[in-house]
Amino acid sequence: MPDDDLSLFAQQMQGVRRIHVDQADVGKAKPNRAVQQMNRKNALQSSASELVVDGLSDQFVLDVGAEDALYWARDGVQDSQLRRLKAGQIAFEGSLDLHGMTVEKARATLREFIEEALRLEVRCVRVTHGKAARLDGKKPMIKSHVNTWLRQHEKVLGFTSCVPRHGGTGALYVLLKRHMLEGRDEY
Repeated sequence: MPDDDLSLFAQQMQGVRRIHVDQADVGKAKPNRAVQQMNRKNALQSSASELVVDGLSDQFVLDVGAEDALYWARDGVQDSQLRRLKAGQIAFEGSLDLHGMTVEKARATLREFIEEALRLEVRCVRVTHGKAARLDGKKPMIKSHVNTWLRQHEKVLGFTSCVPRHGGTGALYVLLKRHMLEGRDEY
C-alpha cells in the first residue's frame, strides 16, 4: 500500500479495538431431543387433565340445531322477567360476537365478557353465537357450546334467543345477576 493509503487507514482505525475472540457463531445450538420429548409428554398430560376451564366444561355439550330457539332460566327467576327478556324489552348494555372463533377462544372470550359485565353491574347482555350449520351435517358448534356454558355460569340467571332485529336464533339475550347497588332493585 502506498503511504497515503496506509496513513489514511491508520487514521480511520483510531479508537478501534481488536476483538480477541477466535470462535465463530454458527447459529442456534441443536435441540436436545430428550428435553423436547419430555416437554411434549408434559404438555399432553396437562392438556388431557384439564377438562374444565374456568368452570365452563365441555364434558357434556347440549347439541342444538341452527334454527332452534334457546330458552333457559335458573330456578327462582320470575317468569315475567323472562317474558320481557324474550320479547326484547330489557335493554342489553353490552354485546359480544363469537363468529369465527375456535371453541377455546369463544370460551375464554365469553368468560371475560361476562366477568366484565358483572364488574360493571350490567343487567342484560347480548351474545351472538351464530347458527352456522356445519358441512358434516352436525349441529352448530359455538351455539351448542354457548348454550351449555351459560347454564353452568353461576351468575347467569337465564337466557333466550333474541328477537329477529337483534339476531334471532343466532344470538341470545343473557340476564345476569347483579349485586345490590344503592338505588337499584334486584329483579
